[in-house]
Amino acid sequence: MRIAKPGSIARVERVEARAYSIPTRTPEADGTLSWDKTTLVLVNAEAGGVSGIGYSYADVATAKLIEDTLAAEVIGQDAMDVNAGWHAMVRRIRNLGRPGICSMAISAVDNALWDLKARLLNLPLVKLLGQVRESVPLYGSGGFTNYSIADLQKQLEGWVDQGIPRVKMKVGSHPEEDEKRVKAARKAIGDDAELFVDANGAYSRKQALAMAERFAEYSVSWFEEPVSSDDLEGLRLLRDRAPAQMEIAAGEYGYDSRYFRRMLEAGAVDVLQADATRCAGITGFLQAAALCEAHCLPLSTHTAPAVHLHACCALPQLRHMEYFYDHVRI
Repeated sequence: MRIAKPGSIARVERVEARAYSIPTRTPEADGTLSWDKTTLVLVNAEAGGVSGIGYSYADVATAKLIEDTLAAEVIGQDAMDVNAGWHAMVRRIRNLGRPGICSMAISAVDNALWDLKARLLNLPLVKLLGQVRESVPLYGSGGFTNYSIADLQKQLEGWVDQGIPRVKMKVGSHPEEDEKRVKAARKAIGDDAELFVDANGAYSRKQALAMAERFAEYSVSWFEEPVSSDDLEGLRLLRDRAPAQMEIAAGEYGYDSRYFRRMLEAGAVDVLQADATRCAGITGFLQAAALCEAHCLPLSTHTAPAVHLHACCALPQLRHMEYFYDHVRI
């Protein structure tokens, strides 16, 4: 591997993007959506004979957006100047709209540029970002709503048996069945493991309040997106009225720092979630972390553990990292 010398400039020479559709092992569903495949958008960025890899989970059109629009903004840039490339991409998509696939496209390129810079310097990315911890807490995440109770219990219990002390399941597809499924999950994992639930915004405000009380009977300590993440007043209502031991979490649909700022200023969450495959890459993820620090609140990641691990080890205010079944297999 070539190592960048002090004072030398290794300019980005090539950026390529490819999209891959990867079937799930079985169909999966949460409170508001079902799917049978995951689309991975993979980016390779090259400079000085070194290649960096980044990715996002997005529509196949994201790869075309990268190759046709974003690549030109970073090709020719000094590979050491990741922030310069990030700002150039953000400016370029002004008329295309920041939320959605534009930010996901920037994410994939930004993640590749961070990897490229670390490789050019022959450093682990965590050292480049400023390591503050050797490891990160994680939680097993899956428990899809279309699983049978037996399959739900098997998956969650399996994670606990592997030493993962907290697990998350989906709720909301069939609210009338949710309490029964949560009870079964608690029975499977025992009394010592933490149990999280994620409604993906499926409940109304009153439904969510009622469910919070029921879930508390089974020591649920994390209620994710009990109502739509766009309903900041509703999230604040849940945060104020939920049982004291139950944290309210949201933020996975944040595409920029302004979204996270609004959510935090509204007092909508106990824990903010951010996703470096959506929020404009590791650069945007670090911005979310800075906002959390300013608001004295912890940060948790959303999915994509392989992308987040190094960045998480550089964050003092990190709560934990999501070990998401659908992405771990990829």
